[in-house]
Amino acid sequence: MSAHDIGRQASRRRGPAEEARTLVSSVTVAALATAGEDGAPWCSIVVYGPTRDGNPVLLVQTDSEHGRNLLRDPRASLAINEPGAPGDPLDRPRITLAGSVTRPQGQNYEDALDAHCVAVPAARLYAGWEDQLLCVLEVQQVRWVAGLAATDALSRDEYRGAEPDPTAPVAAKATAQLNRDHPEGLLAVAREFAGARGAVSAYCTGIDRYGIDLSCTGAGQSAPARALFDDPLAGAADVRPATLELVRRAKALGG
Repeated sequence: MSAHDIGRQASRRRGPAEEARTLVSSVTVAALATAGEDGAPWCSIVVYGPTRDGNPVLLVQTDSEHGRNLLRDPRASLAINEPGAPGDPLDRPRITLAGSVTRPQGQNYEDALDAHCVAVPAARLYAGWEDQLLCVLEVQQVRWVAGLAATDALSRDEYRGAEPDPTAPVAAKATAQLNRDHPEGLLAVAREFAGARGAVSAYCTGIDRYGIDLSCTGAGQSAPARALFDDPLAGAADVRPATLELVRRAKALGG
């Protein structure tokens, strides 16, 4: 594989906007920051579900501190990360969404409630109570942090124009299955499609709609590598066939 091809493999992956939308769609818990009566910040843990545009839908009590704050001042922000991810919390991907909340009416209310309840099914039991406030955070500013010293500011249009990675719901399970069932195939993938010709072992560290990430070991050292699918995957059901095809082709090339 040429240096050009290896560079192409490494660069073709989810961009910041896709990463942000994927994280927002994968998590249901966030820290909500609102402005108190005196303007002082107030932070609370809330649950949410995103709309198709990635705007978080919140259901809060009107007599809670953050509920009263939102009724008085619609400005708010949400901080979201993956609490179960391993490693240093400050080196994990995370996102802050900022904007103002709106109170949808009519069909917009029903659509927003549906979006919330997809993520938080139990909410439908109490959503109609008088002390419940359904509101949508209309995202205006986005700060995506990929880890230490890796940040991106996204425009509203960049954020809304991206889409969540449809393979994210099954990626962790598919990664574990590949490592368990196809260690020799992953080594072939590393050698044939990821430029790691001197690798003696390889395991999968992640899967997205564009390809798989590998950790390769050889000559007493380890290094990351990446192999791409021929085309971006359209859905979660495509992950297993695509990864198995990658393994099959690599083993055929390697003899």
